[in-house]
Amino acid sequence: MNKIPTYAEAIVELEQIVAEIESAAIGVDELSEKVKRAAWLIKFCRNKLSSTDKEVTDILKSIEKTAEEEDL
Repeated sequence: MNKIPTYAEAIVELEQIVAEIESAAIGVDELSEKVKRAAWLIKFCRNKLSSTDKEVTDILKSIEKTAEEEDL
C-alpha cells in the first residue's frame, strides 16, 4: 500500500528520480515507471501548493475582515 507523501517527501523523491535519470542509473525498462511516478509527484506538488495558497489567502482575508469590523 502506497501512503500519500508529504510535500517534502514528494520533493525528495522527485529529486531522486531526476538524479537517477540524469546519471543513467536506471535501465530502459524502469524508465517508463520512473517517469510516470515523477509526473504523479509533480501533479501532487502542484495541487498541494495550490490548495495551501488558497488556504493562506482565505485566512488572510478573514483576518482583514475581522480587523475592519473591529475598526467600525
